[in-house]
Amino acid sequence: MHAQRTTTRRRSRAVLAVGAAVVAAATAVLPPTAASADPGSVAEAAELMAEAAQQLTAIEAQVHEAEEIVASHQQAAAAAADQARAAREALAVHEPQIRAIVQSSFTGQARSRVAAFLTSDSADELVQQMTTLDMIATHTNSVITTVAAARAAADEAQAVADQAAATAQAGLAELQAQQAEVERRAAEYQSDYARLSAAEQDRVSTMVAGPKLAAPTVAELPVAPGSAAATAIQVALSQVGAPYRRGATGPDAFDCSGLTSYAYAAAGIALPRTSSGQSKIGPQLTRGELQPGDLVFYYSPISHVALYIGNGMIVHARTYGTPLSVTTVDQGGFRFGVRPTA
Repeated sequence: MHAQRTTTRRRSRAVLAVGAAVVAAATAVLPPTAASADPGSVAEAAELMAEAAQQLTAIEAQVHEAEEIVASHQQAAAAAADQARAAREALAVHEPQIRAIVQSSFTGQARSRVAAFLTSDSADELVQQMTTLDMIATHTNSVITTVAAARAAADEAQAVADQAAATAQAGLAELQAQQAEVERRAAEYQSDYARLSAAEQDRVSTMVAGPKLAAPTVAELPVAPGSAAATAIQVALSQVGAPYRRGATGPDAFDCSGLTSYAYAAAGIALPRTSSGQSKIGPQLTRGELQPGDLVFYYSPISHVALYIGNGMIVHARTYGTPLSVTTVDQGGFRFGVRPTA
């Protein structure tokens, strides 16, 4: 029970910390977009929009983490409610016994001891009756102790359930506000992006997502080290051209971690839903250690993940306005790689 309270408090602190980080990021002043800054050149417009896209991506990654924490709070609240219900049921089992004890009371037991003393014909009979009465008293005390412990457990479990429910509700309310802020920022970004010229849009896409490369066939790539990696690469490449959409996990649209999760799910490997979560599934790999099928992570803190396909290339879902594409692994912001395993 103590461990459960400790876990609940830790989760509460975690969601508050992530919530504060998301709010701070979401309320930070984004750089003026191309439309509001009236830049004098294609390069200036692209740079402004690329910076806005990166900040939006970082906010989205933090909101994804907050979503997972809120989900864990909701699960904890449900589990705590189940434990409270079980504790109450355990208490109810002892109710008939405790009522019988109350009705007979200890005064009845005292009179029985006097009666045993007055009616015993011998010392042996007296000892036998007293021993029997002591056994009854011991059982009575045991039942009382058990009931007291069950009642305390029920009260404690209910308190934990109430706290978990309150924490989950508070986290959900904050998350909904964060999601609304992200949606507002995303709509603003997409509106500004749509007002750019074709040349500006191409420049932004290149700066944000790397140069667009022709998607290679599987036969043109190095052999993947295993069937799971090969399947993930094949599935990811088959989605090239699909639109980016925050929170999407396929099959018609993706965000970055949605694509990697989708690709590896087809290979029978379940990955965490967020880029941050996926970055923790294995040892970190350097650029030179990458093999086809590895996950590649970008920026600090981690806010983007791609799938390495070999020959210095990745396939990824980058941001709004940029369809899922193939580009160089060295697009900028590289941190490390991780190798998924079954």
